[in-house]
Amino acid sequence: MSGKIDGKKIFKQYGITLVLLALCILFTILNPVFFTLRNIMNVMRQMSMIGIASVGGMFVIIQGGIDLSEGAVVSFVNVVCAWLMMSAGMSPELAILISLIVSAAIGYLNGVLVTMAKMPPLIVTLAVQGGLYGISYIITNSHSIAGFPDSFRFIGQGYIGFLPVPVVLMVLVLAIGWFVLNKTYFGRYIYAIGGNDDVARLSGIRVNRIRRLVYMLGGLFAGVSGVIFLSRLMSGQANTGAGFEMDVLTALVLGGVSINGGSGKIFNAVMGVAIIGVLNNGLVLVNVNQHVQEVIKGVVLIAAVAFDCLSKSKSSGNEA
Repeated sequence: MSGKIDGKKIFKQYGITLVLLALCILFTILNPVFFTLRNIMNVMRQMSMIGIASVGGMFVIIQGGIDLSEGAVVSFVNVVCAWLMMSAGMSPELAILISLIVSAAIGYLNGVLVTMAKMPPLIVTLAVQGGLYGISYIITNSHSIAGFPDSFRFIGQGYIGFLPVPVVLMVLVLAIGWFVLNKTYFGRYIYAIGGNDDVARLSGIRVNRIRRLVYMLGGLFAGVSGVIFLSRLMSGQANTGAGFEMDVLTALVLGGVSINGGSGKIFNAVMGVAIIGVLNNGLVLVNVNQHVQEVIKGVVLIAAVAFDCLSKSKSSGNEA
């Protein structure tokens, strides 16, 4: 029995947790306000929207696709839900229900274009992104929509006990995501399709149908984030979700969800979401310029993707 410690194995298992801990220590040193209870709750509230959308995004990536329309869906739902309440006179409950149905339909449309039109997911979701932003600006005429019932604040600003409502919703969605991926045939099919869709098809899995449902779930969860954003800001704006999809993608890749598909775990994805939440909050607290923040997050994404690709390449080399 060897007592030698395998540093690479330890880093692979706990590296992301160590990175999160290091970031927390760094930002606490740079600004002690970071580690106050009030700010920690704020970080959790901020990361909840990314966490919820990341479950849908994780499903999409594991089955071998990508969804760059999540930020646009957030903006579109933000605007549509606001318009339904203020211009159509609907109750918040009905407006939310219709908005989520619309977001799921957008996701399903992505899946249809990918599976039936045989279009690359990158192109499909990028085109849908542009279309949704355009429609959002047309609906709002580049202005914000406000004046919602005060009860609508509860979703984005309320508390259940000591926990913010968005955090409770994130925990519920993450639990659902874990259950689906680990305890259902649907989850196994998602992994199988991402691993090798030809083998999955030969095994009797209805690959195209699963893919359409996965994209639909991606749209639905992004829609939930859009509703929370609207409730938190109490203002419907066409640019609310700008850059949101990159935060989700970075969080997932940081969390070990392979950009090549076929692998990924909810717990590690949560760690990735937490890192993005800490980065977003900490960089603001230490007064880092917004444009510099985007550069930093871009570098983080490139590094995470590079690490994923190198690990995949090394693994393939060892198998050969």
